[in-house]
Amino acid sequence: MVETPTADSPAEPDISHVDPTAKSTWLGHPRQLARLFSIEMWERFGFYGMRALLVLYLTKHFLLADHEASGIVGGFLSLVYLTPLVGGWLADRYLGSKRSVKFGALVMALGYFLLCFGGQQGTPYATINGQRYNVTQAAPATPLAINTAPQTINMNGKVLTIHGMPDGSVQLLGDGGAVVNTVPAQAFSSGADRQPFYTTMLLVALSLIVIGNGFFKPNISTIVGSLYGPGDRRRDAGFTIFYAGINLGSILGQAACPWLVNHFGWWAGFLIVSFVLLIAYVLMQFDGGRLSGYGEPPTQTGRDRAPLIYLLSFVSVIVFWLVFQNVMTTPEAKPGAGVIGYLIATPFLGKVLLGIFLAAVIGIPIWSWRVGEKVEREMMLAAIILVVFNVTFWALFEQAASSLTLFADRNTTLEIFGFHMSAAATQQFNPIVVVLFAPVMSWLWLSLAKRGLEPSIQVKFAIALMLVGLGFVVLALCGSTANEAFRVSLWWLVLTYFLHSIAELCISPVGLSMITKLSIARIVGMMMGVWFLSISVGEYLAGAAAQSAAVKTVGGQVTNPELALHTYLHTFMTGGELTIGAGVVLLVISPLLKRLMHGVT
Repeated sequence: MVETPTADSPAEPDISHVDPTAKSTWLGHPRQLARLFSIEMWERFGFYGMRALLVLYLTKHFLLADHEASGIVGGFLSLVYLTPLVGGWLADRYLGSKRSVKFGALVMALGYFLLCFGGQQGTPYATINGQRYNVTQAAPATPLAINTAPQTINMNGKVLTIHGMPDGSVQLLGDGGAVVNTVPAQAFSSGADRQPFYTTMLLVALSLIVIGNGFFKPNISTIVGSLYGPGDRRRDAGFTIFYAGINLGSILGQAACPWLVNHFGWWAGFLIVSFVLLIAYVLMQFDGGRLSGYGEPPTQTGRDRAPLIYLLSFVSVIVFWLVFQNVMTTPEAKPGAGVIGYLIATPFLGKVLLGIFLAAVIGIPIWSWRVGEKVEREMMLAAIILVVFNVTFWALFEQAASSLTLFADRNTTLEIFGFHMSAAATQQFNPIVVVLFAPVMSWLWLSLAKRGLEPSIQVKFAIALMLVGLGFVVLALCGSTANEAFRVSLWWLVLTYFLHSIAELCISPVGLSMITKLSIARIVGMMMGVWFLSISVGEYLAGAAAQSAAVKTVGGQVTNPELALHTYLHTFMTGGELTIGAGVVLLVISPLLKRLMHGVT
């Protein structure tokens, strides 16, 4: 996801009273903004560069099954949005924003560095009627390249080629392509042997990144906000410039990291990410006094608690490692198990997230009904309803990090304007569209506002849901255009990302603003936490949804591309239709929400 500005108004503030050429300003803003812009750009370069690679690293190098890989990606991204709640609190109470940012950058740099050590690629095997056979296959030209080499096993002294069928069964082919045996789907399974040390290091690395992000993410924005005094009308424009750094870093990271992997290996894609986080740290640590007085620790009595917090942060790696281990090893619910069976099979992280979220969306309205005035109660109810719909949006939008990337790798041509690109690089379509069309959307809302036609917050939410759903419905309809290799044009994916990015521009800029406007003043901080919790739940559900699109693979390669194509398109259509339906429901109840919001727009 590429974050977008959260200003209350998209209008540019009046900064005509500021001399842009003055030595104390940068583009009419405090000069410190330039440094914070750079720090955030490099951190987002690292995060989105790594995000582009993660699901492919898990499936192509560690040879994890789709179900396992998608679960890890969903769990990782959900924790990325959960830990800032703790990191922000620790900064406010003990560390200060500046120390938190520096510590977070170093911890993330360490985590990314550990990802460089993946050991040897996993060794694939197939189990046929209870008998295990090692699978051999020629290596692809580059780590991210499409591998079309045949996969073979040695059965009774004969070398047989594995050929998946559309019904899920597997043919074993001998010389000349003759069918030696047909194995029913239920009698064939696959897996891979991995070195436990490097698998453990992978999960430790992800744990460190999650922890470091928790310290870095909320506090860099806090420092930006502290550059502006009360009533400074440059604040919104300053955050707009700051968020441009996010988009720029995202584009650069998602272009550079896949290129480095293809030319030098997986280690290079993660090493550059670790390096740029060190750049972010250096920019913050050696600021030449430019950031003195900003983000300093709060006044405390007694011993500084920072060393203890740092120590406990590293100790907590054990907890996060256990969470990831549980997500990776929890078996799928058996077919026909129903809702109860699905909930029982849900990993511990999913149970906790869903439990806390349900408690919040049920408990907060009850609490506000007891202590608030009528207007406050109704506004809080409207906020909670929109928070619930927000979960639906991110659950579908965040398929970019998992199922959409795997679909790009396995069932698209990966060519655009005559240039070949890796599946990992396709994720940059989102930030490119955001950069190009954010000014257009801002102009559109302003033009409509002048005519009294600008959509309300709830209508923008509904539009976002319908657009993100439409993106998947459009993609699901492309199956008839597939070539003989069951690959569709990459332009279909570009269209999906375009619709998703426009949807993001409808919902991201107004989300936090909506929370601050509708919440009861004394719990606005809690409601901000609930908002980020809703994104965290959405990220987790995105991983769960991607698991429903999991296809059978051997050694990271699909056994049958036709079956993979139909599986993806069916899943995309189902998710798209459900999300469009949610958008329609929100549009229908928008008049009710309008009354509950009492003039908040």
